[in-house]
Amino acid sequence: MKRILSIMIGLSLAAQADFIRDDTTQIVTDTRTGLQWQDNNDAKTITRKWTEAIRYCEDLNLGEHTDWRLPNFNELYFLADRSKRNPAISSVFQNIVSGSHWSSTAFVGSENLAWDVSFYGGHDDWSSKSDVYHVRCVRAGQ
Repeated sequence: MKRILSIMIGLSLAAQADFIRDDTTQIVTDTRTGLQWQDNNDAKTITRKWTEAIRYCEDLNLGEHTDWRLPNFNELYFLADRSKRNPAISSVFQNIVSGSHWSSTAFVGSENLAWDVSFYGGHDDWSSKSDVYHVRCVRAGQ
């Protein structure tokens, strides 16, 4: 039992070590994927309709980077930590809101819908592109 507990603690610590936050740039880097995530005050306050969310990320200038984009569904879905709740995201992130966040992935069944992920419990859903949700931008790291 002790060995199983040690392995579980090790896995938990390894999962926490996947993210590093740069307080100066307000960017969180996922060391597994190399993706860099916006973590400034806007990440918890900005809400937009889907097309406006895409535009917001394309216009973002953060940490001297201008190549930000709205994350696709897989990127956003795997950012959520479903072992946590309210918020279901790594505690390395400092600017967090538990609500739904837009992904750039449109829903195949309807041109009026797109995928979103809630950081309350990490669940996914599809919603009307005219709904207003939170925005957290991503970029490919160096």
